[in-house]
Amino acid sequence: MTSADNDHPEISVVIPCRNEEGNIEAMAAAVIAEIEPFNIPFDVIFIDNESQDRTVELAKGLCASDPRIRLIVNTRNFGQMRSPTHAIFEARGRAIISLCCDFQDPPTLIPQFIERWRAGVDIILGVREAEKSSFLLGLIRDLSYEFARRFGDYPIIRNATGFGLYDQKVVRAIARLNEPEPFFRGMLVETGYSVETILYPRPKRARGKSNNNFFVLLDFTMSALAGFSKKLVRVPFALGFIAWAAAFFSLLAALITLFVRGTPLLWLICSAVEFQFGALFIALAIMGDQIRLISERTRETPLVIERERVNFPEGY
Repeated sequence: MTSADNDHPEISVVIPCRNEEGNIEAMAAAVIAEIEPFNIPFDVIFIDNESQDRTVELAKGLCASDPRIRLIVNTRNFGQMRSPTHAIFEARGRAIISLCCDFQDPPTLIPQFIERWRAGVDIILGVREAEKSSFLLGLIRDLSYEFARRFGDYPIIRNATGFGLYDQKVVRAIARLNEPEPFFRGMLVETGYSVETILYPRPKRARGKSNNNFFVLLDFTMSALAGFSKKLVRVPFALGFIAWAAAFFSLLAALITLFVRGTPLLWLICSAVEFQFGALFIALAIMGDQIRLISERTRETPLVIERERVNFPEGY
């Protein structure tokens, strides 16, 4: 296979990494071993999100030994949504496979992804089997999915993390949305292209420590909701109308109290306060929707700023 073939790959594999010195070489070898039997041009793109260990050094060594391996180094940590999405947008394969560097996304599913893509499926996602967890953690997970189902604009595929294969036309469609905080797995569904899932057991992380903690996941969740739910922005409308309904009934109670020769002052105060809260919620809802529209019309923020590239041919 010539260098020119690698410049026009059929498959691009995108692997985001941060502090993965214990996994990056093994991951590169595992991915290449799964794709080489297909005898097709491919490349592997690592994107580093400000690693503090030898990840970049090891990645550059891989690039020096194999022209099919490429590297993007960010100037800083741009987060778990923006950095992988930038690399996916930069990939030139007819199909793009995305997986994490810590082996929680098994490379052994890559042949199934490619076979289903060749059969005409546009998006193939790996879905983890239900995890064994405590009652409280399971309840929180169930509530979060239910919340996303009720308030999200599009359905969320449960236990799908974005690990999978996407046809290039799907990636181009998402890129045209110019979303500055892309909730990629949600945007995949938003495109309307065909989606197929493959169930797999959750493997253990190979080496090292996960970069995820409660606050990282909370930040990810909040960004996902903010960028993927118009319904959530409009919740204050409902609260405002509920408050106005309460104000109406309080005013009605004041009138009834007046007719039975009681003191309506307390009910009138309640009605005034409830009306003001309703007006406040309605105003917040209108402002939130206006801010959302402004954001949709002016999204020009780059996903990341690159420090350097390795093994990318001119014009890639």
